[in-house]
This record gives sequence, C-alpha cells and structure tokens, in this order.
Amino acid sequence: MIDVKIPGRGTYRIEHLVLDLNGTISSDGGIIRGVSERLEGLKHQLDITVVTADTNKNAQSLLEHLPVSICTIGETEENEQKLAVVLKKGKHRTACVGNGANDVSMLRESTIGICVVGQEGASAEAMMASDVVVPTVNDALDLLLKPNRLQATLRR
Repeated sequence: MIDVKIPGRGTYRIEHLVLDLNGTISSDGGIIRGVSERLEGLKHQLDITVVTADTNKNAQSLLEHLPVSICTIGETEENEQKLAVVLKKGKHRTACVGNGANDVSMLRESTIGICVVGQEGASAEAMMASDVVVPTVNDALDLLLKPNRLQATLRR
C-alpha cells in the first residue's frame, strides 16, 4: 500500500495499480526498458494488474516474468471493460496508467490517473481524463515509487 498525503486534497491510499499494455508498458512488441525493474520495486506495495485486449496475441509471453496479473478483455467496448476492472478493485484505492482513448474511463474514475504520452503518443481524451500527464511509463511508475513527486504535482 502507498499512502500519499496531498495538501488540499487529502490522503490517498493506493492498494492497486492497473496498467494498459500496448502503447503504455510495451512498444513495438516488447516491454519498454526500465518497466520490469520498476514493477519489481512496486510489487510489495501494490497489487499490479495489466489489462489488455491482447490485440497482438503476445500478452502472456510479454508479461510472464513480471510481478503482475493479466486481465484479458474483449476487443469491443474496451473502455467499459477496463473501467469495470477498476471498479471491482475499488476506484478510491486504485491508480491507473494508460494512454489511449480506450483508457479514458479508468483514468478518470481511479483515485489517480496517469497518462503516458510515450512513443505512440496519447489520446487527447486520455490526457484530459488524467490527474497527471508524463512523457514516459517509467516516469509514471516513478511517481508511485517516489510519491513525494505526486504531492508536488497535485497539491492545491
């Protein structure tokens, strides 16, 4: 669990992390460099889930050595299915990281939504639905590893 006290907003107790796969933690068929190490650093604090429609049919092989559980969703109504995962975990205890239009609802409804611009870019909708926008997934994970950064960004 990660507790983050944000002046003007209160204390956030984060127990779950939901990550999008394609374009967020993976690019061009591989896990982005640095992600594995950061997830190892977070595994004792957070329950980590990667949610994916597995469009490239490689999620299992990409994620088999990472400390994550995989939630495979259908290839239609992805936005709603990703939100359902967050709601099941408890939106007030879940941080989300994504970049696409199909991540908008989970980013908006989670306690902290982090949009990653990354190599693929990011949907304008995803950016607007997020609490924080960062250039890389490693920056997003570092916000959770070093929560004082979240305090600095989100304080009112």
